[in-house]
Amino acid sequence: MKKIIFCFLLISIATFSQENFQINEKIANSERVLAEKKMTLVVNQNTLNYDITYHKLEFTVDPSVYYISGKVTTTYTALANMTSLTFDLSNTLVVSSVKINNTALNFSQNTNELVITLPSTQVIGTQATVEIIYAGAPPQNGFFAFTSTTHGPASTPVIYTLSEPFGARDWWPCKQDLNDKIDSIDVYITAPSQYVSVSNGIEPEAPVINGANKTTHFRHNYPIPAYLICLAVTNYSVYNQTGGKAPNTFPIVNYIYPESLVNFQPQMSQTPLIMNLFESLFEIYPFHNEKYGHAQFGWGGGMEHTTVSFMVNFDRQLIAHEMAHQWFGNKITCGTWKDIWLNEGFATYVAALVIENFDGNAAFVQEKASMISNITNSAGGAVYLTDAEATNVNRIFSGRLTYNKGAMVLNMLRFKMGDALFFQGVKNYLADLNLAFKYAITPNFQTHMETVYGNSLAEFFSDWIYNQGYPIYSITAENLTGGQAKFIINQTQSHASVSFFEMPVPVRIFGANGQQQDLVLNNISNGEVFIENVPFAITNLVFDPNKNIISKNSTVTSVTNEFDFKDSVLLYPNPASDEISVDFSNNESVTNATFFNATGQKVKETSSQKTWDISKFETGVYFIKVATIKGEKLFKFIKK
Repeated sequence: MKKIIFCFLLISIATFSQENFQINEKIANSERVLAEKKMTLVVNQNTLNYDITYHKLEFTVDPSVYYISGKVTTTYTALANMTSLTFDLSNTLVVSSVKINNTALNFSQNTNELVITLPSTQVIGTQATVEIIYAGAPPQNGFFAFTSTTHGPASTPVIYTLSEPFGARDWWPCKQDLNDKIDSIDVYITAPSQYVSVSNGIEPEAPVINGANKTTHFRHNYPIPAYLICLAVTNYSVYNQTGGKAPNTFPIVNYIYPESLVNFQPQMSQTPLIMNLFESLFEIYPFHNEKYGHAQFGWGGGMEHTTVSFMVNFDRQLIAHEMAHQWFGNKITCGTWKDIWLNEGFATYVAALVIENFDGNAAFVQEKASMISNITNSAGGAVYLTDAEATNVNRIFSGRLTYNKGAMVLNMLRFKMGDALFFQGVKNYLADLNLAFKYAITPNFQTHMETVYGNSLAEFFSDWIYNQGYPIYSITAENLTGGQAKFIINQTQSHASVSFFEMPVPVRIFGANGQQQDLVLNNISNGEVFIENVPFAITNLVFDPNKNIISKNSTVTSVTNEFDFKDSVLLYPNPASDEISVDFSNNESVTNATFFNATGQKVKETSSQKTWDISKFETGVYFIKVATIKGEKLFKFIKK
């Protein structure tokens, strides 16, 4: 019965892990498809001469009508002397008025730009506020930035937005530079009063009803890029939860289609638990002074809008992935598309930590095994993107490299550093005032990890982040006398960009009477020899049982035993200071002798000698492996 239960458990874990892996792939695919056309756009160079500090966004929409009208009031600071001000705005939206200090300004609209003529030269470092009134039907260009559709058996109208990375201009005049976060926003959504409106931040006062319409005010007081600003309007049911731990609790507000609420409530019960885990692992929820929550929408995945993730369903791993982005992507945003793994690799790995903490190590191992299998189905591919790759949406949102390899590299870094140092490094990264609520590139993260580790991680980042491929290991084990065993690690690489992957290599050894021991061999060179204390004769060994290293087709050889000399043999003197010798009672000839220090590094090798000069050896413990035509024997000696 135990075997049947155990087998069933393994099958269940494997099935569960495969489902999680498929969810990860769906997340990557949905984000790739979403960005596919938008990525043909670039940051508008004409918007780089000013810095936005505040938006007051006043939108009027009706979910049954594909149309938006609005007034956008923007406060900005000149970064150069300016005679004109340019916003990103689709030319299907018509601007009717532009004012500064209630003074009308001249303006023009060209292809996806609004160009405003300032009344006089605005001097660098000065601040101004401009008011733009516009209206129109957003372009239906396949970007899905502004969507009007229906849901449920009654075909209830719904409008929602999704602007990542360059779609905000399709529904409001903005600056779509990832490196200019707006310090704070107020959003006012006016819609027919039977509907519920959603946006970032909190509602500082109750909605105001004016005739048939209702205006809902949201305020968000944290820096936010244009692509994370959102709105959604339909007949939502509101389901409230509480996140965080006293005294730092905050509301979790879920906006759910009424026909879905009963089915999704059990799944949403995981949200506070996941939030508690992330706060315990990293830090308090970055936007705890406002809210977290979800809004259901029709896109086939999720989008991590700050404080309110839009989601098609409420699978636990999708909840975890989008929530993780509140730290990794929203609080600290990748500075370039080449560093996208700082958003997506982190979100994927942090979601995997939910499996580790909620479902146990066996399920976590299966999840890592699934990711490794996906990563190694091709020989090449780096986590960090080249300039050319950063213009290719399929490469940016690669499930294999950006999501899974990015996640597993974080796991290997955790394995290399140890849990305490790894999580402290991540906490320090999140707390860095130069990065928090701003942007980061890969060297910023590396610096924080090196600081807590106390050693350079340049080799690790070079091998695993900037270069391609993975190692293939060949490991042999040999039983020695005196409760010791010898391990030899050889390695080949799947891609020529890395000559050798330096990594701690985990092995699990087994004995004939059920003994088991885990060892970690810090492999820094090919053919490296390790002499380890092992309290039993090894009968079998397994490479990387917990799936902590990206590798494929790694092998372990049969365990062999040291040659048992029938004739007596003596190594003398021991301890020794200048010379050491070996003596065979039958005058056996030595074919080879190899000396190793206590860490297993080879320090000397000879052919036919029986006496050796060790006067230049440093004081300590050494090993000598003496080979004859009958076999070989390992001796331990002390250099005085």
